[in-house]
Order: sequence, then C-alpha cells, then structure tokens
Amino acid sequence: MDQRAADPPTPSRSARRIRWFKRAIVLTTVGVAAGLLLASSTARFHVRNGAEQLRAELLWRVAGLKPDRTEVEAGWGRRRSRSIDQTHDVLSKFYDGTSDEMRALFRVAGMDPDHGLIRYGRGDQAFLISSQVFERDDHGRSYRMRPNTRSVWLRQVTLHNGPFGLFQVLDAPEHRAAAERAGAIVDEGSVQNTNSWGLRGPEPDPNAPFRGVVLGDSFMQSMFNGDAETPSIYLARHLEDHWKQTVSIANTGHIGYSPEQYYFALEEYGERMRPQFVVVSVCPNDFGDGMPVLAGAGDWFDEAAYWLEKIQLWCNAHSASLFLVAVPTHIQIEHQRKEAFYPGQVCNIFRAAPAQYCNPVDEFIDENLRLKRDAIREGKGYEASLLYNRAIQDDHFSPRGADLWARIVARRLILMLETKKPASAASPPLASP
Repeated sequence: MDQRAADPPTPSRSARRIRWFKRAIVLTTVGVAAGLLLASSTARFHVRNGAEQLRAELLWRVAGLKPDRTEVEAGWGRRRSRSIDQTHDVLSKFYDGTSDEMRALFRVAGMDPDHGLIRYGRGDQAFLISSQVFERDDHGRSYRMRPNTRSVWLRQVTLHNGPFGLFQVLDAPEHRAAAERAGAIVDEGSVQNTNSWGLRGPEPDPNAPFRGVVLGDSFMQSMFNGDAETPSIYLARHLEDHWKQTVSIANTGHIGYSPEQYYFALEEYGERMRPQFVVVSVCPNDFGDGMPVLAGAGDWFDEAAYWLEKIQLWCNAHSASLFLVAVPTHIQIEHQRKEAFYPGQVCNIFRAAPAQYCNPVDEFIDENLRLKRDAIREGKGYEASLLYNRAIQDDHFSPRGADLWARIVARRLILMLETKKPASAASPPLASP
C-alpha cells in the first residue's frame, strides 16, 4: 500500500493563511467588543470588582488566606464611590422630571442635586439626606447629624423613579409649607433636637457619676419618636431610678449606621465620655438586607464580626462593660420568630461572656400579648403591635417599645455593673447607695 496515499493531505500554505486570517478576525472582533465594553464605566467597575472577588476567593480556597484589610477597605471604597455616583445620577434625572412642588421641597430641604448629601450607610448602600441636618464625615462614619439642630420627619414623600431618600428636614416654616405643597406629611411627634456634640438627647456630661454610650442606627436614633421617647432617654431614667444618681448617656444612634459606623462613633465619643458601659444595638440590616437576613442570607462572619470585635477591644482597653442587644423585629413578634439566623448567628460572631448578650424577643412577645389582652378587654381592636410605630406603617419602636427595650437593658446592666470586679481600690464596684 502506498503510504503517501494513506496519510491525510497536508494543508496548503493558502489554506493555512485563510485559517489564521479567520482567527485574526475573531480575535480582533473580540478585542474591539472588549474595548467598547470597557469604555463604559459600569463595565470597568464590574470587571475590576469581579477580578478582586475572584482573587479573594482563590486566596481563601487555595491558600487559606484572607485578603489584607487594606484590600478589603479599598474594595468597599470602590463600591461605595460607584453607589454614590449612581444615586446622584438618579437624583438628577428625577429632579429634572418631577413637579415644581417637589423640586421646591428638595431645594428648601437641601436635598436637590446641587446641595443634597449623598453618602453610604451600611455596606455600600448610598442614599440622599438633607445637607442642612447632616454633614459629611470622612473619618469612618460617612455622615453625622449637625450639632444644635432642630429637625422633623416627613412621611409619604412619593418619588416616582426617584432616589432612596431619608426625609429628616429642618423644622422651619418654609420647610413645612413646601412639604404641604408637595403632598408630604409632617410627622409632628418626630421633632428632634441635637446637642452640641451632634447627638440626639440632652448634653452629655462626662463628669456624671454614671456614664454610658449607646451605639446603634435608626432604632436608637428613634426616628419617629419625640426627644423624650428614645431608648437612651428611657434607659437613663430606669438606671437613675435604681442608683438614685445622675446617669448621662451619649446616644450615638444615626439612621443607616452599621457596626462599622458604631465603632468609629465609639472611638470619637468614647474618649470624651469615658463610659462605664457601652450598649450596642444591632438589627437585621446590620448584616445585609433585612428580610433576606431573617432567611439566612446575612454577612455574619466578615464585616460585622470584624467591627464588633473592634468595639469589644476598645471596651476592654478602656475598662468599659460591653453589652450587645439584638432588636426584635415586629415580624418576629407578630408573625414568625425565625431566630435561627437573626439573632441566632449574632451569638456566633459576638465572642463575649453570656451576660454581655441579650435577645429580648420573649419579653417583647409577652408585652405584646398583654397589650392585646387589655385591648380586647376594653373592646378595642388590635391589628398591629403597639410596641412599634405600625400605625404610621413604620417598623421602628414606638415609645412603648423604646421603654420596654430600656427596661430590659437596664435590668441586665445593673446586674453586670454591680457584680463587676474593681480594677483597683480606687475604683470600687458600682452599687446602689
């Protein structure tokens, strides 16, 4: 048999040139497409962010290493910057297309595209707030309330295709008039004042016999309650009733804050306040989006754990008793407890003594049942828990809920502080007189 006949024919030089030409066309097309894609800022962000996430995954799975903290914070910085830019774009488009009345409200409230403050809160969530009530903070907190400022909340501000905005605005006649013309409701019970520290509540007293710092978000700011109805105010009252001495609490609660901002607020105000106790209030959206967190989709072991540990180390270094309280949600009180993930997982990341953690859900359920029973006896309806501001379709504590939270926290704090071993003869354990 002729061997040459059995072998496949060798491609001619012309055929090879055609094949390579086709490959070049494909590669060129891909390159052009990639260039066009990467010309978009959105595409560039996703490519770079995806590469960083892939690198972190490989480090963890292959080498068992976690990314350096500097890399983690750089990644957050990119995502936050992009989220702020996107929110500003949405605000500008909304502002240009909305009604004259709504534009007037945004202008007078300091929330228009030229004056509105767009900052990030938990994670990389960006939102719009009033630059007259809040100011930028570039030292870890992202934003803070302005000192000596009187403000009020607006409800039912309808934004079609608008930005995520939090309408805490100056309490002034022109703001109220603009809100009315735009169809918004001024929540009269939500008027709030900040002290010279830029915090809600009376002026903190670093020389008071008993001093504390409360860390938290909108639950601790108590967004729709009056100045005399915040959890911190009730907590100070219950502690004073027991100790018969002045208790001063710096309430650092801000809407949208998360454990990262809690830590930087503690760093700032803790040094000034020199607290004997620090209370950290956490809620589901400290660990991700609220409802998914209850279903198990929270970020438990990375960011939240990191910042809670930083808070714990600060307290240890400053001889302050740390107490963490998980906010019970109205869903857990009225519908289904769903505690396996929140607050169940909080215990797994908060490595502290048992007394330093509290889940008040049972006491909230008991109190809700008592309120429901009393309403039934009086012939009244009881469709939603009175421990939350459900009457105005809000999920935060009502004054009743804030007071209940404070009673639970005060009881544990008293026991913790009165059994604390003195650091020296010069610092005796706290005890009721």
